[in-house]
Amino acid sequence: MSPTTSSSAEPASAARRAELVAVMQRLEQDGLNRAAAGNASVRTARGMLITPTGVVPGELTPASMVEVSLSGEVLDPDWRPSSEWRFHRDIYAARPEVNAVVHVHSPYATAQACTREGIPSFHYMIVAGGGADIRCAPYATFGTQALSDAALAALHERRACLLANHGLVAVGPTLDRARRLAVEVEELARQYLLALQTGRLVLLSASEIAEAIAMFATYGQQKQ
Repeated sequence: MSPTTSSSAEPASAARRAELVAVMQRLEQDGLNRAAAGNASVRTARGMLITPTGVVPGELTPASMVEVSLSGEVLDPDWRPSSEWRFHRDIYAARPEVNAVVHVHSPYATAQACTREGIPSFHYMIVAGGGADIRCAPYATFGTQALSDAALAALHERRACLLANHGLVAVGPTLDRARRLAVEVEELARQYLLALQTGRLVLLSASEIAEAIAMFATYGQQKQ
């Protein structure tokens, strides 16, 4: 089922549209996406602004970004939204603190997702994702409500999750924060897969992770 079309209300600003284009191009430059893989969105007053389906980053323009209401109405009828619009929409509906969603098919996170297992507490930076691990959502076909439901469950009390045999989702209060988290989780996945190869991986204890979570509450520049 595709979202329906509506022409009501004002369009999202040109600045927000340009911001999405820039982020998708940055994700490609950083090696987190290739070709037309992945998508990104930001919350708007009317719902969300999301990247279009099947367009490579170099061909994206501000005008090709698609605004979709939280009821699933397409407000920019000249373009079709990403096939993953459902989990973006459902995340915004369930998580009022989230203003941006980034989805990538990055090499290491996707490789780990293909094991259908998450990333455990092997490094204290795992708490950047919001908890003691990065969960892996069960497999579901791309673009389906089943995938959205699985992603939303895996993101409960988390800011990032893997999608089995698919990729990575990261959320944040801003688009840049969501992008940076995707980069961080990709690096964690790379380190985890390397550590597994040593055969001597040691996980952090629950108390060590709890201490890291407490430290992260005041980590970095809090005004960002």
